[in-house]
Amino acid sequence: MHIPVFYNETLKYLNPKSGENFIDCTLGDGGHTLGILNRNAPNGKVLAIDWDMEMIKRVIIRISDFDLRERLILVNDNFVNLKKIVSEYNFNNISGVLLDLGMSSFHIEESGRGFTFLKDEPLGMNFVGDGFGNDLPNAEEIINNYSGEKLAEIFKEYGGERFARSMAGKIVEARKTKLIKTTKELIGVIKSAVLSKFRHNRIHFATRIFQALRIEVNREIENLKSVLPQVFDVLNSGGRLAVISFHSLEDKEVKDFFREKKTKGEMNILTKKPLRPFFEEVKNNPRARSAKMRVAVKI
Repeated sequence: MHIPVFYNETLKYLNPKSGENFIDCTLGDGGHTLGILNRNAPNGKVLAIDWDMEMIKRVIIRISDFDLRERLILVNDNFVNLKKIVSEYNFNNISGVLLDLGMSSFHIEESGRGFTFLKDEPLGMNFVGDGFGNDLPNAEEIINNYSGEKLAEIFKEYGGERFARSMAGKIVEARKTKLIKTTKELIGVIKSAVLSKFRHNRIHFATRIFQALRIEVNREIENLKSVLPQVFDVLNSGGRLAVISFHSLEDKEVKDFFREKKTKGEMNILTKKPLRPFFEEVKNNPRARSAKMRVAVKI
């Protein structure tokens, strides 16, 4: 089983005990969920949500040797529907909720949906795959239909891209001749907007653009804003919320939400500063380098 980012820290701060119920809003490869189930045995439960049915299928195969049928509830849905899901499954007495906002290795390495610029794949970048609610515009539609101004805004806000306006201009110019349909084609277009001295930096020049497109395709910031107050509402008094973010905008949303709740006397913040991964974790998993974790408890 893939060991996720902040695995030990998640178990430490959520502190699962026998008989307690938890929600993993972002099942992914199931590492955090199985860790919690190991701690809240023999009768504690986990309701685990994932937008991508493919992830749920993969976890079902991985847990086939474990007798977890009575304790693990797998739901193919978007966590923005958290309160509705909790109601539908009559899942009560919730002691903790986890939001791990990172991408799974599957999406990058195996999905074939265009999340990585290291392979030539169709421009998709949609987490939902063929599962629930696959009605969002994909990256190809965004690249070929958004105005230059809107593309530049996305690249700047979600990617922090210094050449955002120039890259957007190159895209608009190129798509007049031929639609941009693959990751390779997109890289070829935006490369011409990057000064030569910046083309061979440690961080690939396409990294921020791919990040920005993924966030826009999946409405990641909007979804986070929507789910945080829902988590607060479903938590028991004394229940804990742990959020693992990988982008400064995500971290800011979590920080502001926690501070607002603390000011109102509704939550205590358990992490005065966000936790950062240790050197060894980043060495073993370079994608963890930007991870931050914040935890708060409902009063």
